[in-house]
Amino acid sequence: MGSTKHKVPFGVFGIVLAIGVVFGDIGTSPLYVMKAIIGALPQSDMARPDYILGAVSCVFWTLTIQTTLKYVVITLRADNKGEGGILSLYALIRKKHRWAYVIAAVGAATLLADGVITPAITVMTAMEGLNTLVPSIPVIPISIAIIIGIFLVQPLGTSSLGRFYGTIMLVWFITLGVLGLNQFVHDFSVLKAINPYYAIHFLIEAPHTMIILGAVFLCTTGAEALYSDLGHTGLKNIRVSWTFVKSMLILNYLGQAAWIIDNPSLINVGVNPFFAMMPSWFNFAGVILATLAAIIASQALISGSYTIISEAISLNLWPNVKIKYPTRIKGQMFIPSVNWFLMISCIIIVLTFQSSTNLEAAYGLSITLSMLMTTILLFLYMEKMGIPRWGRIGLTIFFTIIEVSFFLANMQKFAHGGFASILIAGVIFFMMYSWYNGRRIKSHYTAYDTVDDAYIDKINRVSEDTEIAKTATNLVFITRANKTYSLENKITYSLFSKQPKRADTYWFINIKRTDSPYDFEYSVKTLLPKKIFRINILVGFKVGVHTDQFVHLITNELERRGVVDLSSRYPSMKGMRGDFKFVVVDRIFRNVDLNIKQRIILACYNLVKKLSTSDTQMYDIDPSFAMVETVPLVSMKSGSHDLRKLIDISESEKDAE
Repeated sequence: MGSTKHKVPFGVFGIVLAIGVVFGDIGTSPLYVMKAIIGALPQSDMARPDYILGAVSCVFWTLTIQTTLKYVVITLRADNKGEGGILSLYALIRKKHRWAYVIAAVGAATLLADGVITPAITVMTAMEGLNTLVPSIPVIPISIAIIIGIFLVQPLGTSSLGRFYGTIMLVWFITLGVLGLNQFVHDFSVLKAINPYYAIHFLIEAPHTMIILGAVFLCTTGAEALYSDLGHTGLKNIRVSWTFVKSMLILNYLGQAAWIIDNPSLINVGVNPFFAMMPSWFNFAGVILATLAAIIASQALISGSYTIISEAISLNLWPNVKIKYPTRIKGQMFIPSVNWFLMISCIIIVLTFQSSTNLEAAYGLSITLSMLMTTILLFLYMEKMGIPRWGRIGLTIFFTIIEVSFFLANMQKFAHGGFASILIAGVIFFMMYSWYNGRRIKSHYTAYDTVDDAYIDKINRVSEDTEIAKTATNLVFITRANKTYSLENKITYSLFSKQPKRADTYWFINIKRTDSPYDFEYSVKTLLPKKIFRINILVGFKVGVHTDQFVHLITNELERRGVVDLSSRYPSMKGMRGDFKFVVVDRIFRNVDLNIKQRIILACYNLVKKLSTSDTQMYDIDPSFAMVETVPLVSMKSGSHDLRKLIDISESEKDAE
């Protein structure tokens, strides 16, 4: 069977979908960027024309260089068959640079941490704007209620949400442009901010430059999520819609700058230029629209988080948690465990920080790390694509200087709340690192048996031994052995040693996840006609692993072709369908000598596995069909040469007593 793809079409629908799903985060940045910038300036300098023009110039060139050039023009080219995000980028280069999993894990963890803060800061900022009009509105409870609502609608899928979100965001961006244009239509001198001279002069002359640079960075925090959402909406749709989105954002920032320069007496730490420049008759409608846009802004990070976890599973960086696909459109998915984790974390963030001003101090630090990791991986990708050395080195140095500057600026926030996102990112990275290396340790101690004629004959003799109680008509083992005539000795142990398993038909299933999103292929090798079969399945990371469904699909096809008889062999059930039993063999820590580091990693791996998923969940097997067995990580047969050493140690301990 070949791969299946469900593409988001390029056109009006795709563009509106991109506007609704991809640009929510970056599209709501005008709500808090200028407010954060003037709040970082001394009271006497908050409305200085040259400073305000310089600040807007910084915003303009950050959007142009960081968002447009790095992400929209360059990075979106690095797609894995239509899928984007830092892990897709790693998947493209990991065969040559496997060590880069650490870089990819740091980038993915920091982006997921950013996904916790984005819904909180956008929703709270909008609610505070509404609170200025209706002071009696309780900001915190309503913010939490809205956040809960955002995550409760996620099972509908981004296609259904995108139609609704896209329409609202289209209105939102048009409103941004109109509000901004209305402020400087009578004096276009503010357009001077497009000249990079004003940005350079501002960064040299303005006090608290590093703090201000951290505030400027907030305008581009959605760029990494934009890349992660590539598979949800498509390359062309993102690029075309970004032209419109960026134009509206720039108009609004210029409008806010014009309003600040024209109203110096109204500027103070608590004022938000975005809401202040609205005409009085539009205040209430504008705040409501901002609230809706803030709700939608969360979608870019949430949908991007689903993509990250899906890709992390295929790269062995995350446990195989349950994934749902609400629509048949390419890239659209829903991961319940991620959804509820983000929701609970957002609520905790809101209750902890209490205001958007406090959250501004925490926002942006983790995402700078994610951008830096993307730059490193992008360098390796350009090397793979044969980009001349001078070109890839030049681009890497250029973006690294910019991002390191933003990182150092955002480090000023660490003690004021930035530690929260770093802490969340640290926990996620710890889980990824433990899972990846725990799997490697287990793989290192995996021994294999050759499935030769003697091995097959032994299975056949067990199958015909009526003194052994029958386990099932069809017995299915899950194997990770890639070679057709090879099985892990843990399966041998389960078949013959722990408790001999008699069945009429034996199936050995190997499922391998590919870096391509929508692959689904299988091959069947008959080891003993009508009785013993090996099935190899290749499945894309967006298809998911559904073992029992795959097995029933394939075995039914084999029965139609006359390769196997699936009917029950029990005399009392003649003519009925035979039963299936899936055996999952897990290895536990026994009979193996590990160093301290390996013991810690393996313990953490087991903890992550226990907290996140079970073996049957990992393979998506109906628990009523499953049999989970445990065997030692290394069997006593493999470790018998250490028996004399073990006795000697025991004797010496006895003498010491």
